[in-house]
Amino acid sequence: MAQASETTGILVERTQTGVKIEKRILKVLKGVAEYHDISLGDLLEGIVLHAFDGKTPFGEESLARIRQLKEVYGLDLDASHSHQLREKR
Repeated sequence: MAQASETTGILVERTQTGVKIEKRILKVLKGVAEYHDISLGDLLEGIVLHAFDGKTPFGEESLARIRQLKEVYGLDLDASHSHQLREKR
């Protein structure tokens, strides 16, 4: 269970993972993390925690940046493609 600390925030136990993710999605995520000056892991945790609460993790400024990054990296996927992606052989 997470514990609050006055000097360090909420203490959690993290684990290293070897998750596979679509290449262009990863590039956009790294760009968003860099834009917000946070780690990729922190970004993913934030996105997931927002999703678990049924909230959007991004404001209009961040969404505009994401649209730019999607264009730069040729990411033409959206939520309608979820659970349909297959790896090249």
